[in-house]
Amino acid sequence: MKLSEFRYTIPKTLIAKYPADPRDSAKMMVYHKESGDMEDRVFSDITDYFKKGDCLVLNDTRVFPARLFGKKEKTNAKIEVLLLRELKAEERIWDVIVDPARKVRIGNKIYFDNNKFYCEIIDNTTSRGRTVRFNYEGDIHKVIDRIGQMPLPDYIRREPTELDKETYQTVFAERTGSVAAPSAGIHFTKPLLKKLEKKGVRIAKVTLHIGYGAFQPVDVEDLTKHKMHSEYFEIGKDAVEMVNKTLKAKGNVFACGASVVRALESSVLTSRAIKQNRDWTDKFIYPPYEFKVVNRLITNFHPPKSTLMLLSAAFAGKDELLRAYRKAMKSQYRFFAYGDALLIV
Repeated sequence: MKLSEFRYTIPKTLIAKYPADPRDSAKMMVYHKESGDMEDRVFSDITDYFKKGDCLVLNDTRVFPARLFGKKEKTNAKIEVLLLRELKAEERIWDVIVDPARKVRIGNKIYFDNNKFYCEIIDNTTSRGRTVRFNYEGDIHKVIDRIGQMPLPDYIRREPTELDKETYQTVFAERTGSVAAPSAGIHFTKPLLKKLEKKGVRIAKVTLHIGYGAFQPVDVEDLTKHKMHSEYFEIGKDAVEMVNKTLKAKGNVFACGASVVRALESSVLTSRAIKQNRDWTDKFIYPPYEFKVVNRLITNFHPPKSTLMLLSAAFAGKDELLRAYRKAMKSQYRFFAYGDALLIV
């Protein structure tokens, strides 16, 4: 299968710049794989598609305000630093992306927060990637939370605001580490989750810290040659028990987003069970793929030729997914991270 088969043109007016308010008022298309039928609903209706004993799996990662703006020493050139992950906490060493990269070389210092602290470039990793060491006395994470901006995707063509620190985040986010939100989970509200629990639905949480690869399009025509960025994930004992009980009872496992799918499908013990796991995954899911754990998918309408779209196509079928996307555009659904939902059952 070729990348060009997943190309489509999206009107700019359909790219959501803000989330629905309230969250669960977003539109939701429901695609039924067996019949091919499609329904137009709102996200709060999602409870209609669960039954007692089903399992909803959520990614409890928390997005941190990873985009910092500083000034290069001596020249005062404005430099954007996107924090990817902390490599050595005790030494304050981070993996980052810098822009403009041509101005940033090993040994340079970039100052932040009115010159109160700086980072020094200690290595090059990719064309725009750098390894840096922060010079800061105290809790670096607190100052990042204070001065950083949320790392909204580039297609959201506006400046991030303080409100994005709340809205570009799920209501169940707990564990800090992502530079992109698990966007399918943005639609859930706490009352909606409680309604599912009252219905007898098991709600399991896993953690997968979404990295910079979420922003990167696939750039090879032959999909077998694409290399995913590795992302750290954890699946604990409670989640394993909930998912495996559901599978054993032949219930449905609803994965909320591609990150959950990748974590679960990277942890298969047998064809119908998962294991407790703590690892890095570079699993790339694209058509054709046999899903071993997940049989229901909650997702969004994703950018063309993205790994997120390819995973959805593996689950729904390529032609079927493209048909759903065409209908969504005709029906004025909102697309991408802050957009509307797609439930595939």
